[in-house]
Amino acid sequence: MRVLRVMAAGCAGYALGATPSAGLVASRVGEGNDLSAQGTGNPGAMNASHVLGRRWGAAVMAADVSKATTAGKVGSALAGDLGAHVATSAAVVGHCYPPGRPGGKGVSTSLGQVIATFPVYLPIDVAVAAATSALPWFRQRTRVATTMASATWVGCSFLWWKRKLPNPGGVTPTAALPIAAAASSVVIAMRFRAKAEQVAAYEQRT
Repeated sequence: MRVLRVMAAGCAGYALGATPSAGLVASRVGEGNDLSAQGTGNPGAMNASHVLGRRWGAAVMAADVSKATTAGKVGSALAGDLGAHVATSAAVVGHCYPPGRPGGKGVSTSLGQVIATFPVYLPIDVAVAAATSALPWFRQRTRVATTMASATWVGCSFLWWKRKLPNPGGVTPTAALPIAAAASSVVIAMRFRAKAEQVAAYEQRT
């Protein structure tokens, strides 16, 4: 029964992650808006900001974050802390690799994963990403910032587990915390690599 509940948590998380939040927002703005064919070609918050405007980009980001936070609640209800980890990582996978259409990069969804499972780390995550993206000598600063934030996420997760540090509002730190962080980070890195040429082409045009 435990295994079945964990599997159900993963399926629920994937289904939530695969929800086409950017597409739904784009269709609400007006017909003909296809984020996978405009801007950087990424159906995510940043490209939505470029193509549709900051207001709609913020709406996409909120929706992407909520996919993982909701997955965390569902996973926890089904299988406790392990279910929360499995569901939130599955939400990132679902966002990045949905069935039948291009996926996003998973950054906002991973932020929802942090909120759901490791909220004490959230200020560190935001600070690392903001500081790295502000450095002027990096090309594709978003990718570099995300890579640095992902590495810090995994490192801090490992530290919290080994030291049994408090995680108020989140899960009890176990080995599953760094494993889930690493799993989502690998998926995000794969998506950034896959999208690198499209992003570079868009930056050259603009």
